[in-house]
Amino acid sequence: MASARQILKLPAPHDLGVKHFTRNLLVSPSWRRQEKRIRRCHPPVSFQGKNPRGRVFKPCKNRDGSAAFRCTIARMKSKLLAALFLCALPLGAWAQAAHYQPNWASLNQRPIPQWFDQAKFGIFIHWGVYSVPAFADPHAHGGEAYAEWYWYHMHNKNGPTWAFHVRTYGADFHYQDFVSQFTAKLFDPAQWADLFVRSGARYVVLTSKHHEGFCLWPCPANWNWNSVDVGPHQDLAGELSKAVVARGLKMGFYYSLYEWYDPLYLNHPHRYVTEHMLPQMKNLVERYHPSILWTDGEWAHSSSFWKSTQFLAWLFNDSPVKDQIVVNDRWGKETRGHDGGFYTTEYGKVDGTLPDYTGVHKWEECRGIGKSFGYNRMETASDYKSAAQLIHLLVDTVSQGGNLLLDIGPTADGRIPVIMQERLLEIGQWLQVNGEAIYSSRPWRQASEGDVRYTTRDGAVYAIAESWPGRELVLSAPKPNRTATVTLLGSDTPLKWRESGGKLHIELPPLGAPSVAPAAAYVFKLAGVE
Repeated sequence: MASARQILKLPAPHDLGVKHFTRNLLVSPSWRRQEKRIRRCHPPVSFQGKNPRGRVFKPCKNRDGSAAFRCTIARMKSKLLAALFLCALPLGAWAQAAHYQPNWASLNQRPIPQWFDQAKFGIFIHWGVYSVPAFADPHAHGGEAYAEWYWYHMHNKNGPTWAFHVRTYGADFHYQDFVSQFTAKLFDPAQWADLFVRSGARYVVLTSKHHEGFCLWPCPANWNWNSVDVGPHQDLAGELSKAVVARGLKMGFYYSLYEWYDPLYLNHPHRYVTEHMLPQMKNLVERYHPSILWTDGEWAHSSSFWKSTQFLAWLFNDSPVKDQIVVNDRWGKETRGHDGGFYTTEYGKVDGTLPDYTGVHKWEECRGIGKSFGYNRMETASDYKSAAQLIHLLVDTVSQGGNLLLDIGPTADGRIPVIMQERLLEIGQWLQVNGEAIYSSRPWRQASEGDVRYTTRDGAVYAIAESWPGRELVLSAPKPNRTATVTLLGSDTPLKWRESGGKLHIELPPLGAPSVAPAAAYVFKLAGVE
C-alpha cells in the first residue's frame, strides 16, 4: 500500500541526524546555565581540560576531600547521555511511535486535542450559492427542510422546491445562474467575529464547500466555481478566518467529500478523489491552518474509497496543523460513531437513531436555530428555538460529554439575520454568568436528575436547573460533607442547606429577589460533595 506521503505527493522529511541534535545540546544556553550553577554551588571546584563547548572537563574533589561533587558530575553525565538518547529517538523507534499509520486501528489512537473538549460551544455557518434562493419547505422532515440542498431538491419535479423555482425564477433559470446574486456585499468579517465572541462560542466552523461544490476560497481545483473567480470576488474563507483568529477563537472548516453534479465525480469517481478532493483538502489545510476539519458527504462510499486514512495520516503526521487539528467521524459510510475524531449527531440523531455517547467517546451535536442549516426565507419565528431552549440544549449536551455546534445561515449579501444574532447574544449573556459550569467541565458520575443537569470542574459539582425550583431545591445524587457549601452563580451569598433522608435540601430565596435574576437556567455550585 502506498504511504500517505506518496498519495498526497508530500516532500520527504529532512534527515536531521543525531549529530545535529548533540551539537546543539552541547552548546545550548541551558548547558551553560547548568555549568554556572555548579560553579556557584561548588566554588572550590576547579575545571580542568575542556568545557562543554569542545573542552572536556574533569572536576577535582571538594575542599574537604569528599567525592560528593564527583557524584554530582556523574549524575550530570547520566542525564546528558539520557538526553542524547532521547534526541536520537525521533530518528528511530520514537518516530515510529509518534507517527500514525494509514489505518483506523492506528488513527483512532490519536487523542483529540484538549482544547476541543474545553471549548464546549461553537458556531456552524452554512453559506453559499444556496443562500440566494434560500428556500425549503419548513414543514418537511429531515433533509427535506434543509435550504442548502436546494439544487438537489430542484431535481424532484413533483416537489415544493421545483414548484417554487419555476414560480419565482422560471424553468430555464439554472442553479449556476444564482452565483451572480451571491454578492456578500454587506459581509463584515470583523462584525461576525465580534458577534461570535459575544455569544460565548469558542470556535467557528464555516462551510468551505458544500455538496454543490462551490468553494468559499480561491481553490485551484475549482476554477470559475469559487467565491474569488465569480460571485463576491472575495476570499470569504480567508477573511473570516483572519477575523475569527484575531479575536482569540478557533477557526475550522466544513468540507463535503462528494459533490452532487461534478462531472469528474459522476464519471470517474476514483480520479475525483485523487485529482480533485484530496488536493482541495490539502490546499485548504495548508492555506489557512484550521483547527477543525469537519467533513461530510461521506455516506455514498467507504472510507477506503475516499482514501480517508491516507489523508488523515498526512494530516496527523506531516501537516502544519498536526498537533492542534480536530476532525469528526464522517470519513466513509461505515465510520460515523466508530472511527475518526469526535462523533457527531445532527438534530440529535445519527442515521435516524438516537445514540448515547455519554462516557463512551467525545461527541458533538450540530443543528440549526431553526429547521435548516442554510438560510431559509420560509421559516417564521415559530420555527426557531427560543434562547432558553438553546441554552437547555447546550447544558444537556455538555452534561453528557458533548459539545454544541449551533448553526446560523447568513443571507446572500452577507448579513446574519437579526433573530439569529439575538439568540446568540442571549446565550452569551447566560454564559457570562454561568460559563464556569460549562467551559472545561466534565460529565459528573450522574448526568441528570429530573430537570437538573450535572457537570463537574476543579472538584466542584454544578447542578443546573432548567427552571427555578421554588423555595427549596432537593437533590438525591450529591452527598455533602460537613464543610460543604452551596452558592448560586451570579450571587456571592452562600445558600443554607441541610441533609435529610439521604437527600440534600437547599433553601432558596424567592425568584425576583435581589440575588436571583430571572434566567433561562440556574446554576448551583456545590463544593464539598461526592
